Amino acid sequence: MTSMSSDGRTGGRTNIQKAALAVGAVFLLVGVLGFIPGITSNYETMGFAGHESKALLLGIFQVSILHNIVHLLFGAAGIAMARSAAQSRNYLLVGGAIYLVLWLYGLLIGLDTAANFVPVNTADNWLHFVLGVGMIGLGVALSRGTARAGRTTTAH
Repeated sequence: MTSMSSDGRTGGRTNIQKAALAVGAVFLLVGVLGFIPGITSNYETMGFAGHESKALLLGIFQVSILHNIVHLLFGAAGIAMARSAAQSRNYLLVGGAIYLVLWLYGLLIGLDTAANFVPVNTADNWLHFVLGVGMIGLGVALSRGTARAGRTTTAH
């Protein structure tokens, strides 16, 4: 059984760092998978950007070269920011907020218009909602223990 200290550390990393690392690794994996024919259906239709790309990651999520690059960059950011608890918290909270903005954006734009430059489809939109809520939830829940453990009291 792994022991956990009062600041949420197990094995040298806090739980929030592990969460940011895991989220970053998943985004990195998704970015790579988006470039693999077979895992991405209609691969031959993939464009750099724009709603004309009919490539579908796992046959569900609309992707383009730009969309895959964004996943790769977002994944690399998560892995890099997992170096500290504070950066991990920022990654999860700000990243989650970005995904909620993307969800709203996807709901408001016409999916068959030039505004859909990333591109996204309905499945992407709802995944963005789940990612946004999930990342913010992780950031809030896992930073509670590290914030309390980091406080010190001084006598006056």
